[in-house]
Amino acid sequence: MPSVLIVDDLLSIHEMLDAVIQPTGFSTAFATDGEKALARYKSEKFDVVLADIDMKPVDGITLLKQMKVYDPNCVLIIMTAYASTESAIQALKYGAFDYLQKPFRVDELIATLKRGLEFRLFNQERHSAAPLPAARTGDIENRLVGRSAKTQKLIQQVKKLASVRTPVLLQGENGTGKTTIAEILHAASASGESPLVRIDCSLSSESHFRAGLLGENGGGGTWVNQAKGGTLFLQHLQCLPMPMQKELVSVLRNTAHGFRLICTTSEDLERLTDEGHFHDELFYRVASLPVSLPPLRDRTEDIPALVKSFTSKATNPLFDSNLIELTDDALGVLKSYHWPGNLSELQQLISRIVATTEVRIITSQQLPMRLREMKHWPPLQEYLAGQRKQYIEMVLHACGNDRPAAAKVLGIDPADVA
Repeated sequence: MPSVLIVDDLLSIHEMLDAVIQPTGFSTAFATDGEKALARYKSEKFDVVLADIDMKPVDGITLLKQMKVYDPNCVLIIMTAYASTESAIQALKYGAFDYLQKPFRVDELIATLKRGLEFRLFNQERHSAAPLPAARTGDIENRLVGRSAKTQKLIQQVKKLASVRTPVLLQGENGTGKTTIAEILHAASASGESPLVRIDCSLSSESHFRAGLLGENGGGGTWVNQAKGGTLFLQHLQCLPMPMQKELVSVLRNTAHGFRLICTTSEDLERLTDEGHFHDELFYRVASLPVSLPPLRDRTEDIPALVKSFTSKATNPLFDSNLIELTDDALGVLKSYHWPGNLSELQQLISRIVATTEVRIITSQQLPMRLREMKHWPPLQEYLAGQRKQYIEMVLHACGNDRPAAAKVLGIDPADVA
């Protein structure tokens, strides 16, 4: 039976919470201040901790900090009075799972406890060596192509996230595959014909957001209702107007347990939050499980496999696309390019080449000139130290063995050109 530790200095609160929590399948235990709560947590371990923020001698924020030191995966939910909202947001910043604003409804309390338990179980599974069932992970490895260390790490993250419905924030440059991962997570965690409601925050107007996200009474609009039982997918979250960000928080507090929330951003939301350009509570609510997607220039060893995958999906009037190949020198050019558009740019390029080629073997000379122009090549320092020699040799060869010219492209001393 899942357990919850209730921490409050009022015994009447203990009795009230015990009466409403016990019938829902949680066992309950109690402490009257943070110091006693921490001691009891260390000796017994609880799935969820529900703590008041205003206690003496150890208050809820201090208890949270101490628990995170002892157990970084602890799930602590703060209870706060209306006047303490700023402190509650501070608690989210320090790692609280959520907060409940007094007076809160029973259904809100139980829903929050259940989400906290789900998050706790996720953390336990994440540190388990046992693989997740293939049926739950779906076609993750088929859609996330590549054998690089960064890609394999991403695949493992996605496999773990597929088993929970906790909000996920996908961070990365445009074209790195955030939408693909959102679709994978939805397919793996939803059931049957559960809806995936996709909203591009960079395109919709404020009135559109108000009707779709907030609704007439701020309890959720058309999009929120459509997403129930499925996934609400907010793309380019950084583009959501600040007034809408604030109102979205209240909608999520009331409705988030009804759907899986996945958000994407190409900006550093934590920096925007610190600078006051993004709503702090919204950030802490959507970023509990952040996933950073690497740009293609940081995983160039995956390019041959990606090219093969994209080639097989393209069409050519003369050849079976699976028979079309790129030579090593063509792949070398692709590996040296900076790829500002990432996977999307590479896929568009390969699709266009495959569709128009009249020969089966593609050489570097058949690639667009912009890929072969050295001004597009990244500086040497952006490559790992282990790739230094190979990269220098490639640039030197491209410069006709002209060492000063190669050194200028690389941004290094001519004497360092091997």
